[in-house]
Amino acid sequence: MKLDFLRPLVDQRGPWASVYLDASRADENADHEIDLRWRALRAALAEQGADEETIDAAEAALRSHPYQPGRYGLAIFARSGEVAAVETLPAPPPSDEASVGPVPHLMPLIAQRGEEVPYVRVLADRTGADVDAISAGGVPRHREVSAAETFPMRKVHVGGWSHRRYLQAVEETWKRNAGDVAAAALDLAETVDAEVIVVGGDVRAVQTFTGRLPKRWQSRVVSTDAGSRHAGADEDALDDVTVQAIADVADRHLREALDRYRTQLADGTAGTGLTDVVARLQRGQVDTVLLVDDPSSTDMLWIDPDDPTVISVDDHVLREAGVQDPQKVRADAALVRAIVGTGAGLVLLGPDEARLEHGIGAVLRYADGSSAAT
Repeated sequence: MKLDFLRPLVDQRGPWASVYLDASRADENADHEIDLRWRALRAALAEQGADEETIDAAEAALRSHPYQPGRYGLAIFARSGEVAAVETLPAPPPSDEASVGPVPHLMPLIAQRGEEVPYVRVLADRTGADVDAISAGGVPRHREVSAAETFPMRKVHVGGWSHRRYLQAVEETWKRNAGDVAAAALDLAETVDAEVIVVGGDVRAVQTFTGRLPKRWQSRVVSTDAGSRHAGADEDALDDVTVQAIADVADRHLREALDRYRTQLADGTAGTGLTDVVARLQRGQVDTVLLVDDPSSTDMLWIDPDDPTVISVDDHVLREAGVQDPQKVRADAALVRAIVGTGAGLVLLGPDEARLEHGIGAVLRYADGSSAAT
């Protein structure tokens, strides 16, 4: 996954206050329970040295966050008396936590969000479509496409010599309308760099829409007869198809990353183990980090608080490179910061998905002399 959406957080110097909180309001005591949990987190932030202005800003962000139904969590990141980001989590965090440090604690957010595959979803009929798109950063976009051609729209038996011509005119109307929908969908797909286009609704409209797409996009289409534009129509089936299409793309990314890693591992050019991967990140060699997420890890790394690309397992290396005040931080926080800073990608793995030395490996952009097997 690409982590560019985190750049505004890693580019700013700390100290950072990072808060993860179950914000669900599932029963009548929920507000009271959230208040009690926040008090505990507030005390934890103060104990770790967060200033009152920053703590107050985080509390204000919590209090003002709009109510949402169901179970969910919030991640709040604040510094210097201001909140830099509030992220809604799709589920409550495994436990509430608050931390203060030179860099924001972002790994729980990344693990909760998972890979965000940019996509376009089209709900079409023969008069137009509702087109929605989500970027990799989760920014939604919507367009409603109304038919430019409204007559003739339906195939009816008109009789006589003109019947065939009438049917052909209807077909042409559908094609022109599908072309308008395809143009809107393609514009959004290019904007968000979509990896999949899900199209549902009227069967004939779906078929005609797909046929109007350029060939390079047709291979990214997942079509279904689920969904309808009629008022009050149930969209659950189309939602399910969309979720599965996104999951399939994310799974393909995982398999491709593992295949590339195994290939480089075989020829001795992959990054292996924490020390080696950190050195590769420092040199800007890493294309993708493969990491087993372990919240219980006590590993620490050294960083330059002013430069996200500077990272090391040894503070002496940074001091010799001219870093005046190296900071020691959680290894996962330092890795995320360096991944963002160097424009690399991240693949989170379960403990049984791959054997990685120290739970970490890297696919390299290029190999140098130190990358080759000896």
